[in-house]
Amino acid sequence: MSNDSATISLCKELISRASVTPEDAGCQKLMTERLAAIGFTIQHLRFDDVDNFWAIRGDSGPILCFAGHTDVVPSGPESSWQTPPFEPTLKDGMLYGRGAADMKGSLAAMIIAVEQFVEENPKHNGRIAFLVTSDEEGIAANGTVKVVDWLKQQQLIPEYCLVGEPSSSNQCGDTIKNGRRGSLGCNMRIIGQQGHVAYPQLANNPIHIAAPALAELAAHEWDQGNDFFPATSFQISNINGGTGATNVIPGELEIIFNFRFSTEVTDQQLRDRTVAILDRHQLNYELNWHLSGQPFLTAEGELVDAAVKAVKEVTGLDTQLSTAGGTSDGRFIAPMGTQVVELGPVNATIHQIDECASVDDLNKLTHIYQSLLKHLFV
Repeated sequence: MSNDSATISLCKELISRASVTPEDAGCQKLMTERLAAIGFTIQHLRFDDVDNFWAIRGDSGPILCFAGHTDVVPSGPESSWQTPPFEPTLKDGMLYGRGAADMKGSLAAMIIAVEQFVEENPKHNGRIAFLVTSDEEGIAANGTVKVVDWLKQQQLIPEYCLVGEPSSSNQCGDTIKNGRRGSLGCNMRIIGQQGHVAYPQLANNPIHIAAPALAELAAHEWDQGNDFFPATSFQISNINGGTGATNVIPGELEIIFNFRFSTEVTDQQLRDRTVAILDRHQLNYELNWHLSGQPFLTAEGELVDAAVKAVKEVTGLDTQLSTAGGTSDGRFIAPMGTQVVELGPVNATIHQIDECASVDDLNKLTHIYQSLLKHLFV
C-alpha cells in the first residue's frame, strides 16, 4: 500500500540524520515541511541548545496532540553494528538503524497517518497537533517541559495526547501505556571518620554504619500498589567508598538510589520515611533529591477507548493497559489535565546495538494512528 511504503521511506530519511541528543540534525525541518504542506501552523520553539516545535491544524474543538522526540541515544561502537547505525537498512523484514524503534518509526507513522487522514477528511472535527522535541533522551530540561510551559501561556491545553514511545512487548499494539510510575532519585552521602584499618576504634567506617540502614530501606514496604500500579520499588544503583588503599577506612560513602513510585504514595512521603529510617540508625548524612516525574494515569475515557479500538481493528489484538517501564515525556504533559497514552512499536531493541523495528509493525502502527484519529474526529 502506498502509505505503507511512505512510512518506511520517511523513517529511513529520519534515521539517516544522526540526531544524537540533543541534536536534531534536520529531522524537525523534514517533519514541519510536510505538516505545513497539509495546513498545519508551525511554531518553532528553541530553548537553549534544544530544538522543539508545535504544529496545529484546525480552528476549534478538542486537541489531539501527537508527541515525540527526534533525538536518539549514542550508537555505541559503530564497529559492533551489523550495518552503520545511521544508514537505515532493510533486512529480513526489519528496518535497522538508531532510532528505528525509539522513536523515529513512530514519528514517521504519525506523519503519514495524519497526511492520509487529512486527505480523506480535510474538514475533520477537532484539532490535530504535534509536540516534538530533541531533548528526551538527554537531561530533558529544554524540551517538552518548556513547550508545556509555552502551551499554558498560549492557553493551548490538549485534551488528548498520544506519545509514540515504543510501548509494545512482542508485537505492535499488544501493550498501551496508560500511565507511568513516578521517579524520585537521591544522591546520599554518609559521613564517617577516616582511619587505619588496624585501629578501627579510632575511626568510624561509613560503610559499616550505613549497611543496616540500607538493608532496612531495601526491605521496607513503601506501599502495595493498586489496580493500575505495582508496589513502589527502592533500588540502589551505585555505591562508592574508599580511597583506593587497602589499609584505609574511608571517611565517607556515596550512594545513589531511586524510587519508582505509584499513586499510593507521594514523593514527600518517600523523602520523609527515608529520613526517618536514616535517623533511627543515627547516621550523619546528606541527601540531594531529584524528582524526575510524578506518576500519572489515564484510567479510562475517550482516548484510551479510541486507542484500544484502533489496535483491535488493525491487528485483532486485545491490547493490555500497562504502567510498567521507565519515564517518558508524558510525565510533563499529563499534569495539564491531558489524557495521555503511549503507543508505539516493540521495545525489545531500543538503546541497543542493531536497534531495529519490524516493517510490518511500522505499517500497522500507521493504520492504528489513522484509526484512532477517525474514532476521535470523524
